[in-house]
Amino acid sequence: MQRAAGVCGLLPRLRPVNHCTCRRNSSSVRERIRQYTVGKNIHGFTVNQVTAVPDLFLTAVKLNHDNTGAQYLHIARDDPNNLFSVQFRTTPLNSTGVPHILEHVVLCGSEKYQCRDPFFKMLTRSLATFMNAFTASDYTMYPFSTQNSKDFQNLLSVYLDAAFFPCLRELDFWQEGWRLEHETPDDPGSPLVFKGVVFNEMKGVFANNENLYAQHLQNKLLPDHTYSVISGGDPLHIPKLTWEELKSFHATHYHPSNARFFTYGDLPLEQHLQQIQEEALCKFHNIDPGTSVPIQPRWSEPRECHVTCGPDSLAPDPAKQTTYSVSFLLGDITDSFETFTLSLLSSLLVSGPNSPFYKALIDTRIGTDFSPSVGYDGSTREACFSVGLQGIAEHDIKTVKQIITKIIDEVIENGFEEERIEALLHKVEIQLKHQTTHFGLALATYVATNWNHDGDPVEMLRISEKVARFRQSLKDNPHFLQDKVKQYFKENPHQLALSMSPDVGYLENQTKVEKGKLQEKVNSLSLEERQEIYKKGLELIAAQSTSQDASSLPALEISDIQQTFPLTPVEMSYVGEVPVQYCSQPTNGIVYFKAFTNLNTLPEELKPYVPLFCNVITRMGCGNLDYRQQDQQIELKTGGMAVSPKILQDNDNLDMYEQGVLFTSLCLDRNLPDMMQLWMDIFNSPRFEDEEHLRVLVMMAAQELANGIPDSGHQYAAVRAGKTLTSAGRLQEMFNGISQVQHMKRIAEKPELLTVLRKLPRIKMHLLNNENMRCSVNATTQVIPEASKEVEKFIRNIPGFGKKKKDKKLIRSNITEKALNPEEAGGEVSAGSGATKKLVFEPTFKACQMKTHFQLPFPVNYVSECVRTVPYMNPDFTKLHVLARLLTAKFLHREIREKGGAYGGGVNLSHSGLFTFYSYRDPNSIDTISAFRRSVDWAKAGKFTQEDIDEAKLSVFSTVDAPVAPSDKGLDRFLYGISDEMKQKRREELFAVDHGGLVGVANKHLTTGHSTWGAAILGPENESIARDPTWVQR
Repeated sequence: MQRAAGVCGLLPRLRPVNHCTCRRNSSSVRERIRQYTVGKNIHGFTVNQVTAVPDLFLTAVKLNHDNTGAQYLHIARDDPNNLFSVQFRTTPLNSTGVPHILEHVVLCGSEKYQCRDPFFKMLTRSLATFMNAFTASDYTMYPFSTQNSKDFQNLLSVYLDAAFFPCLRELDFWQEGWRLEHETPDDPGSPLVFKGVVFNEMKGVFANNENLYAQHLQNKLLPDHTYSVISGGDPLHIPKLTWEELKSFHATHYHPSNARFFTYGDLPLEQHLQQIQEEALCKFHNIDPGTSVPIQPRWSEPRECHVTCGPDSLAPDPAKQTTYSVSFLLGDITDSFETFTLSLLSSLLVSGPNSPFYKALIDTRIGTDFSPSVGYDGSTREACFSVGLQGIAEHDIKTVKQIITKIIDEVIENGFEEERIEALLHKVEIQLKHQTTHFGLALATYVATNWNHDGDPVEMLRISEKVARFRQSLKDNPHFLQDKVKQYFKENPHQLALSMSPDVGYLENQTKVEKGKLQEKVNSLSLEERQEIYKKGLELIAAQSTSQDASSLPALEISDIQQTFPLTPVEMSYVGEVPVQYCSQPTNGIVYFKAFTNLNTLPEELKPYVPLFCNVITRMGCGNLDYRQQDQQIELKTGGMAVSPKILQDNDNLDMYEQGVLFTSLCLDRNLPDMMQLWMDIFNSPRFEDEEHLRVLVMMAAQELANGIPDSGHQYAAVRAGKTLTSAGRLQEMFNGISQVQHMKRIAEKPELLTVLRKLPRIKMHLLNNENMRCSVNATTQVIPEASKEVEKFIRNIPGFGKKKKDKKLIRSNITEKALNPEEAGGEVSAGSGATKKLVFEPTFKACQMKTHFQLPFPVNYVSECVRTVPYMNPDFTKLHVLARLLTAKFLHREIREKGGAYGGGVNLSHSGLFTFYSYRDPNSIDTISAFRRSVDWAKAGKFTQEDIDEAKLSVFSTVDAPVAPSDKGLDRFLYGISDEMKQKRREELFAVDHGGLVGVANKHLTTGHSTWGAAILGPENESIARDPTWVQR
């Protein structure tokens, strides 16, 4: 289930890219747009509307296909990262997951591209910047984006054939959806079990209690049509779906008359229309798909419902695990101004410490955090608003209900402060200007739900007009927002009070029900059917193991890749001894500021508290501002201020790293002095006296960490697996691993937090000064002189400036200095010879193997195994990078996903130098680790072709050449000291990778005995691991 955010939740993704830095100039796009007049026919499509949206630097063209009625929206914009998407309204009436399984199966082969899994094969035959497909509650979308015009045509051909002319083979349905199969497929004596990728994926989805709660909420608030079922599939219902039903669903839902096409970017529209018409739409005629979603009949009185879930062993308070909320069904989402207004109203009600529901529910510490799905949800035909708490005691439900009613009455009576409304509208303004790299994808998903129900997608993009109308509405009626609260909340009987509490037998009962359904299936089988299952299981294994001829698939060549890449010039300046990097970029009226300070002097016992310090330092108050006033100023004057711990691996030595904290923020040009003043107050006088507010922040942080494990289990496993392999690994696990989750749980359980509160000023003394600081600014050329003055003022007025540098006693003696600027880098430097950075260096560090099993109440596993290899500048790094993609695409995808049934799996090589194998939502554990090892044997034997190597290179280049937002230009240099020259050297090495080099690094770095491996599994109880003394049980 995909949840659609409101305007304030989604607009961070609505980020314009620069309209002056494209390969095609703006005049050429504007000239093409002028050709599109209403009524013009282009390749079987008729233009209905042409609308300029100046705020977003785009022109929208709406068309309809004459023969089928297919709807089409083209967004012409000076952005080389072109996007295509086709979405179908998919409205199931049962929970077998038919739209979700169909989404998987259509990508497994088509009429023109018969090979198995053309979608995954195109990942390594393309330079796509994005390729995916996803199923929402009522639509299925297939988007891709690329900066290469030839690649766009290739991918469009594959996507069109997959969507409209899929093979829908029974074996693919078995693999991706569900099947009965022997536990050991070639042993007919082994028990029959349920298998399937989506089957296991959805088990993992509902292992997260937040997902479970959100699904129940939607099903019960909208109980009369498609929203009453689980579009992704309920694992207990998925085995009811038949292959025939899947094919029937495709025939009725995947028709052009039920399709909405979306294209975006600077490529010519005519070219897209011609290809879509010739390769797909010319073969269809208009039908009535009958997929519309009716309006939900309204209730005459509120309803209450209670559901159960599994207990959370990492919950901040094990005795308080109940979730409760009240949800209100709102209006039709096709009214775009009402949608905009209700989204803003939602933010005023629940966002930040100044909102009335935060004050009444969060600050009172009844629970740990807001309930899942809090706020405005526009993902269904009619939107809803939800508010409540998680982490409460069951006896507090009545109290929470009374508070919600009381706050609604108070808001109707008192309204909102004008400054809060202005802060929210400032947020809209800054989000319109803020730029990232996937603007096309953001637009496609932003308009998807509204358009899916025949709303006007172009009207949704006229955000400035809505802001103006919103302001006018407030001017005309000062009670405008209060009237909305009265209409939608006070006088709305269609409201659901939903509570969820843990049941210690929940998981056991789920397993029991699943076993019962399995036994029911097995008992009904005849001897012939059992033999057929065995035969089909062998047939599927054979198909999965057979090498596929992918020659029919289009592909880019290595020769299509540029030998060089655009350079990013930066200027270095110094304020005293503090280096500042300036990067002139077309940032659309926004200044981006970053600062990094190191942790070298921080005592070891304080280090576990660094993530908490980062979490609260911008949320406790500073200077003359308490935490509410500080939040208001941040909202009014910035686009956000964030602090996070950073461990930066050295480019040349795996036993050397920089430890520190990164400060980031952005603001409109006009607000730069205010933003830097806020940073100055945070560095000079953060407020650490409010123990009660710290308790609120601790509980929220602990709850968020615990909730995040089921969706990020593979990352936690990888961090743990790498803990003992590099000198930085222990710190990584302390900051970002299960250890931090457990640490925050222990803090949350403390009866008083005064001892924790007293640690924060001690950390501040070591971190919030300029003695070991560097800064960076990205802004327009015109603004940089002013930015330079403000940054200098900040640096000169925070602790540490002007003090004579003395050899302050370092907590760790093993600190070495290196030149900050990569051009000066040549090893260690002596103090005073220029700008330097201080790194921890542990030359005597010895990597050791450690295998850890975290037993958690999940029905699936998250598995990782890490190997210590080489640092970024080692010539073997590039070969290992290519090898990682090669193993993922040519071996692990087949073994872990296709055969094993995991939702995902593969191997990554990060800047840390760890070669990291992983699997995600995996029914297997030890077998998966065996697959990791077999993939290495496969690589060492050189069982891959030159075509395989070229495809792996393309995959690496798609990452290396991915677009970079103006805010992040120069970031690799600022953090890691990686210059453009170093990147070009890596690029040349990447082109030169060959078969012998790949076999060589596999033998040299991945051979057991020569290299040190670490492993970790998060998942259910496992008898074979429990019997193995080499595994540490947690």
